[in-house]
Amino acid sequence: MDLDWDDLRIFLAVARGESLSAAGRVLKRDPATVGRRIARLEEVMGAPLFARSPQGYGLTEAGTRLMVHAEEAEQAVMRGAEALDRQTGTLSGQVRIGAPDGCANFLLPQVCARIAAQHPDLELHVVALPRVVNLSKREADIAIAVSPPETGRLTVQKITDYHLHLVASRGYIRRSPAIKSLDDIAGHPVIGYIPDMIFDKELDYLAEIGADHATLGSNSVSVQLNMLRQGAGLGIVHDFALPFAPGLRKVLPEAISLTRTFYLLRHAGDARIERLARVSGMVLDGVRAEVARLEART
Repeated sequence: MDLDWDDLRIFLAVARGESLSAAGRVLKRDPATVGRRIARLEEVMGAPLFARSPQGYGLTEAGTRLMVHAEEAEQAVMRGAEALDRQTGTLSGQVRIGAPDGCANFLLPQVCARIAAQHPDLELHVVALPRVVNLSKREADIAIAVSPPETGRLTVQKITDYHLHLVASRGYIRRSPAIKSLDDIAGHPVIGYIPDMIFDKELDYLAEIGADHATLGSNSVSVQLNMLRQGAGLGIVHDFALPFAPGLRKVLPEAISLTRTFYLLRHAGDARIERLARVSGMVLDGVRAEVARLEART
């Protein structure tokens, strides 16, 4: 059976994106061309690889079997590229890092800049999504999460604990009724996540401070931070984000202090890919150091 890597690469993109258009964006090809290549591959295989429906492309039994071999071929190609990197000691190629909004905005830019300075041929893409990054669909090669996953073929490493506090702008604190206890919070507008868009229980901060809803809400940490900077109310903020917003001040820091944890996730099948292992190690060390550096400034 005559299969080449390009056939398998297109098959993987459709399987992970579950549509021709999603695969086309990843491959930078027209969806119609992707569709023709899949049809030709199915002809070669002598069986349908996808079940088409209005919801998208789902793998058939034959497609599921091919997926195993296609991923093995993908890893072999990546290991081959690494063999060239080892000759020079540098890293090259593309690595996608998925992360929640706070980490993506306030930690990864500095971490990635330092890695890129050491390895100029390496492409680092930060994927900031308001949900859990799906490594199985290759939305990213490495992911940072605030909860260890309960399912999936993933390797998990703890990166570090981090801290959050209730904050408000100096202007808001000056013009508003004094906040001397937890009971006083009820008289103030609260900024936080949109309740039905909280994708991880660890992000449900308001429940821990006794607030039943957010007066102003967003699924983005950056938007919440900017609402607080405008003096719109009180909100929970990462300590590592506070150096980027010097006008904010902690409120009731002794009474309200939250601790969360970052975890580094990788697909178990990538364990033998040295490039990803090296980048993962640099991301882990970099995020850990950056959290410590920024929190020390608060």
